[in-house]
Amino acid sequence: MDAITELELRCADAWPALVDERLGQWRLRAAGGFTGRANSALTTGDPGVPMPEALATIAAFAARHGIKPAAHVTQGSETERRIREAGWSLAEDHPGGAVATVLTGPLPDGEPQGEVLDKPSPQWWELAVGEPTAAQRHVLGTGPLLGFGYVEGAAVVRGCIVDSTLHISRLSVRPELRRQGTARRLMAALGAWARDRGARDAVLQVAVHNEAAIGLYEGLGFTEHHRYAYLRP
Repeated sequence: MDAITELELRCADAWPALVDERLGQWRLRAAGGFTGRANSALTTGDPGVPMPEALATIAAFAARHGIKPAAHVTQGSETERRIREAGWSLAEDHPGGAVATVLTGPLPDGEPQGEVLDKPSPQWWELAVGEPTAAQRHVLGTGPLLGFGYVEGAAVVRGCIVDSTLHISRLSVRPELRRQGTARRLMAALGAWARDRGARDAVLQVAVHNEAAIGLYEGLGFTEHHRYAYLRP
């Protein structure tokens, strides 16, 4: 298994969709429209059928589950080239951004702040998404080994350990409390939690237009591993 496929599969396991069906080595995912990652076909590996049939299967799966058809493709890959040749193009209407970077780095370190909960509290949910839907409760509230970082009234982050990798997501700080080091300190708390549970490295996925977040993560030692994009027919 190549390094990109292995990392994408770990990220997918850390972000479980409500429905996750296999098409060969592809994964067709649906979760009520909550995030592109949980509502797209992860196209690493071989679908086991000709490309036109694979793309028709993605479209039929999306229709059954009430979501827009989308292919999650590694940028620059042969699979991306073939899907684009079939008439699919960048999902410019994707609300979170059609292109994301996958960053890898060390477990966050430094002076910690806050606590890491075994289960999301009502206060955690409020800062993370507001009143959660069933899909949000599933995607964010399930996974192999979860930790929910929380600074009271200020910030949240979600961590999920898959094998020895900490998947970091949903980092959010109240706007009026940003640029005060809260995010770094909460990340340090999550890093310590993960280290105690056997994690050795970390990964996160962020839209390429989110320059503020990327700057924070680069300051913590993260670098780009690869990029992926969402394509639609």
